[in-house]
Amino acid sequence: MNKSLIRFTLPALLPALALAACQKAPSTSDAVSSSAALDDPAAVSSESASDTAPVTDAKTYLEKAGAGDKFEIESSRAILKTTKNAEIENFAKMMISAHTESTEKVKKAAMAAGIKAPEPTLTPELQQKLDAIKAAKGEDADKLYIEDQKEGHQAALALHKSYGAGGDTPQLKVVADNIVPVVRDHITMLNKLSM
Repeated sequence: MNKSLIRFTLPALLPALALAACQKAPSTSDAVSSSAALDDPAAVSSESASDTAPVTDAKTYLEKAGAGDKFEIESSRAILKTTKNAEIENFAKMMISAHTESTEKVKKAAMAAGIKAPEPTLTPELQQKLDAIKAAKGEDADKLYIEDQKEGHQAALALHKSYGAGGDTPQLKVVADNIVPVVRDHITMLNKLSM
């Protein structure tokens, strides 16, 4: 092929190739992995961490935040009954306290906005995960708990970030923004836990 043809054709094709590459729709796991890598490169991503569509309506935000907090609290109570790992025990106690507090903050913000927050309820998927932790024994239970905590905290991070950025209720947006650094701290702690 003629070198001058390549010199003129290649620069003209590069923008078209770049545009074509951008048109590929990311899969859910790509989006979760990318989000997790931006916030904590050492974090373990998961395909089922949550759907990655931004949450902007108060009803959905309240339901998802409530379900996530309830899972963190209930799974932590369950692991406290079986774990022999002092680090996991300390982390679980902190999760109960922190997620009870975040539930209260979200409820207060909803009330200030004139919205009645629904009672936190586990989704069927979260209930299955809780049941699995309760059924597991010893280190298997510890491993399941840590995996589910990592996944749950990545989902919580995505939820609170998306609502804080584009939510429809100012009082809830403020709370969501304030919860983000707490969730990031939890992710950092999870990544330091030894098994």
